Amino acid sequence: MVDIGTLSLIVLLLMFVLLAIGMPLGFASAFLAVVTLVLKFDVDILFRSFGQGPFNVLGQAVYRQMVNYVLISVPLFIFMAALLERSGIARDMYSSLNVWLSRTRGGIAIVTSIMAVIMAAMSGIIGGEVVLLGLIALPQMLRLGYNQNLAIGTICASGSLGTMIPPSIVLIFYGLVTETSIKALFTASFLPGFMLATFFIVYIIVRTQLDPDQAPLPPQEPGAPEGNEKRLMFVGFVSRFGMWITGVLTLRALFFTVTGNNVITEGVDPIFLGMVADIPWLIGTFVLFGVIMYFIVGMERTAKGWEMGQGLIAPIVVIGVVLGSIYGGITGITEAAGMGVVAVFTISLIRREMTFEIVWDALLRTLKSTGTIIWVTIGAAALAAAYTLAGGPTYVANLIVGADMPTMGIILIMMLVFLIMGMFMDWVGIVLLIMPVFLPIVVRLPAEEIGFLGSVDARFVPIWFGVVFCMNMQVSFLSPPFGPAAFYLKSVAPPHISLTDIFRGFLPFIALQLLALTVLLVWPPIVTIFL
Repeated sequence: MVDIGTLSLIVLLLMFVLLAIGMPLGFASAFLAVVTLVLKFDVDILFRSFGQGPFNVLGQAVYRQMVNYVLISVPLFIFMAALLERSGIARDMYSSLNVWLSRTRGGIAIVTSIMAVIMAAMSGIIGGEVVLLGLIALPQMLRLGYNQNLAIGTICASGSLGTMIPPSIVLIFYGLVTETSIKALFTASFLPGFMLATFFIVYIIVRTQLDPDQAPLPPQEPGAPEGNEKRLMFVGFVSRFGMWITGVLTLRALFFTVTGNNVITEGVDPIFLGMVADIPWLIGTFVLFGVIMYFIVGMERTAKGWEMGQGLIAPIVVIGVVLGSIYGGITGITEAAGMGVVAVFTISLIRREMTFEIVWDALLRTLKSTGTIIWVTIGAAALAAAYTLAGGPTYVANLIVGADMPTMGIILIMMLVFLIMGMFMDWVGIVLLIMPVFLPIVVRLPAEEIGFLGSVDARFVPIWFGVVFCMNMQVSFLSPPFGPAAFYLKSVAPPHISLTDIFRGFLPFIALQLLALTVLLVWPPIVTIFL
């Protein structure tokens, strides 16, 4: 038998060796799970009786992961992202955003970031966003003379926002592994996710204003609206869409009232915007939008604004279906993913864009992506169970806690481990292998000592740590040498753009990601403010 300290070192070194020689993470983890049991226990114990002993614990750990109902949401979100990528919904959204911001300095880069936020809120998938933005936005920016590093960094950094913005698959996996409320994780990640997106947009604005050559303005199209005329058209578009939304919500609230489903009951959360008290506010908002549309903007401007912005309608509907069904208490995460797939499929059918080839290609891509994730999940779950059985988490916890370091010192070491592991390992493996070791340690730390400005309630420590972990994974998608965003973009970038060029374009955006991570560590209440 090998002592747990030596065993931990052997497993860590073997993991790096196996990954360096190109063994897939899932198989490397499964192999190391067997090695851990063989080194820790007598070989005779492992094979003495079938279905009992340490190997049985591994089987149970893998089985628990595979039968978790929420896991079904992962292939559904991947399928939805694949359909979005092949349909024209994303391209129309880009065109509509570009109409409103084309005459703004750095406008196409800003449009790219906003589009990435909307796509992240629709699907929570990272790779597909980078590829799609690379196909749509990169040629546009290069054609107009945008700085190549700015274009590359904007696409890859913004395309990785699906890690932070709900419905993030990274958050879903974290919730599954740590048994943390996924809905609470989604709520907590909203503000940090949009904060990071704001950092990107502000950086683009400042950089292009200081050096206009970084983002030349496109030529003005003849007859295109400008200035106040364009702003009024946008207000008209928002007002008309607002009337549709508030009208539907009013009918929904009236339906709940007639059927008696919105009666206030002790211990039951009220229906979001579906109670009797909400009806006057909804009607008032509906009337206000109507007044703005008819008497301030005018019907002619509203019609033109609607035509210019209608590419935004389908994405907003999809976001409303997915996140609205979750936060409205209508469905859980898995059912919301299914409803999102149905929404994208239906919209594509209405737009006459859905074909058998698109569906078949989306299914194949979903099968490949899900298969990779599942194999990594199986291998990592087995290794985590074997290491736990060998006493690894207890050893690491005692080692860290016994070092007599301040609370934030321990957390900063964990952040460094996440950043280093993220350079070499997929996020699924990090969640399944490292989180069962680190989270129990964090939960044991004094909650009042977490952060420098304010603190976090002890009940919300797992949620805060999950959001901080996701911000770390944001960095990992851009980190050399294996930052996956670089390889996603390289697959669709022009031949003259090398991987070295792509990683060079990442540097300012990695600094912005680290700044956002610092904010979460210094001021933890930003994560829990909506909980």
